[in-house]
Amino acid sequence: MKEKVLEHRKNGMLVLILTSLLYLAAVAGCVLGAMSIGEGGGPALLIVSIVWLAIGWIPYCGLRVLKPQEALVLTLFGKYTGTLKNEGFYFVNPFSTSVNPAAKTRLNQSGDVNNGAAGKSVLSFALGNGSVNMADSDTSGKKISLKIMTLNNNKQKINDCLGNPVEIGIAVMWRVTDTAKAVFNVDNYKEYLSLQCDTALRNIVRIYPYDVAPNVDTTGDGIADEGSLRGSSEVVAARIRDEIQQRVAEAGLEVIEARITYLAYAPEIAAVMLQRQQASAIVDARKMIVDGAVGMVEMALDRLNEKNVVELDEERKAAMVSNLLVVLCGNRDAQPIVNSGSLY
Repeated sequence: MKEKVLEHRKNGMLVLILTSLLYLAAVAGCVLGAMSIGEGGGPALLIVSIVWLAIGWIPYCGLRVLKPQEALVLTLFGKYTGTLKNEGFYFVNPFSTSVNPAAKTRLNQSGDVNNGAAGKSVLSFALGNGSVNMADSDTSGKKISLKIMTLNNNKQKINDCLGNPVEIGIAVMWRVTDTAKAVFNVDNYKEYLSLQCDTALRNIVRIYPYDVAPNVDTTGDGIADEGSLRGSSEVVAARIRDEIQQRVAEAGLEVIEARITYLAYAPEIAAVMLQRQQASAIVDARKMIVDGAVGMVEMALDRLNEKNVVELDEERKAAMVSNLLVVLCGNRDAQPIVNSGSLY
């Protein structure tokens, strides 16, 4: 299905004026016709006026008004006739009907249509610094919005490449680019997009570990790398965006951007992973303290030898090194012991 844009139909105001004038003329014709019959004239004018009053409202059914960033897909007796995409006052075939299968769709989560139950995603229009939920907007008409919209997926529980359950949520910025494909190629393009977002998210997340892990290939080149959900969020978001775009191209949708909005370990393993991170941090801190303490001890021994402050044999050096390491590496402040006697 290829989109056909109707460009030269902006004559709605002219049709409105002409139809209204004809209605006024028909009213006047009825009065004059009735007077003519009373005077012995023919009923032709009265009949024509009455017929027009009976069917003259039909042209009004062909009037369409579009605001900026709106579109209207038209069909005539089941055949696709074209799409109105630019703002203006249009006149089309009065028997044309507007088609938008997603007009009354309110997605609270993926697959949840028209029931408002708890689900996986919420559709909203991006307006400046805020957003308006689809549930609060006017969805009674058949107009298709061409604005940039945001699909906010609630957090989902997915296993990463190591099998650890993580909770992740994404926000996808998208818009309709081909109204014919969006209406006729899929049953409901909003629901279709939401489901494809869930599928793409699962396919990409299971490739990466939550944090950097050894011997993990996230790029598919056969070489282990340092990719992770936490450290490579921009790369992961770009891959999710590309994956979604491939899946929704046939629906006439463009995915502008995808962003990770929530990322954490699942509650059942969050406490254990926190302890693991704390232990790793403690080990790293201890390693840094020991490296610094050894350097300070080396510096102290070198300075004592250079200045000839005191001469120490190997046993005294070992004792000094032991004491300094205890002082520098201890968790608490050292309590000094003053030796007022001889060293020997």
